[in-house]
Amino acid sequence: MKNIKSYLFIFALLLTLISCKEPQARNPISHSSGTFMKESVDRNKKLIKGEEKQIDSIIKSNPEIKYIASQKGYWYHYEIKNDKDTLRPKKGDIAFFDYEVKDINGTIIYSQTELKPQTYAVDKQNIMMGLRNGIKLMRKTEKVTFLFPSHMAYGYHGDNKKIGTNEPLICTVTLNDFKPENKK
Repeated sequence: MKNIKSYLFIFALLLTLISCKEPQARNPISHSSGTFMKESVDRNKKLIKGEEKQIDSIIKSNPEIKYIASQKGYWYHYEIKNDKDTLRPKKGDIAFFDYEVKDINGTIIYSQTELKPQTYAVDKQNIMMGLRNGIKLMRKTEKVTFLFPSHMAYGYHGDNKKIGTNEPLICTVTLNDFKPENKK
């Protein structure tokens, strides 16, 4: 009986020692080479370069229009400029604007009447990335034409209606007014 207890004790002790070993990391089942990401990056660089070439040809074909390159990766020019006011919409302001959307060849996709006057809570609502940035550059009553590469427009997804995948756009925006968030 004493021997059985000794064997059980030794067995339990061995079992405890075996189970206290540090767990070993298992190797992943599949190994990723990273080529998909590299190919995706290369494909996007080519896409952006091609779109920028299209936009550059528009800019060069209209030398009388002074386009400004934004820090965000799009270009714009003023059709109506307001040098009197200094204020621009900021986060939380309510912006009232009209706009029209064209493809890169100038064909109207959405007319201003089709889109109706817009009310936008600056940086608090989800709108096209280029417009979100562009509206903050504008002053009251200004009319600006933006040339957006697809990554600043609707990207690879499009708008599920008239705007396709990876489509650069021309948007003409009139900022009618803007007010602080609490004064509608």
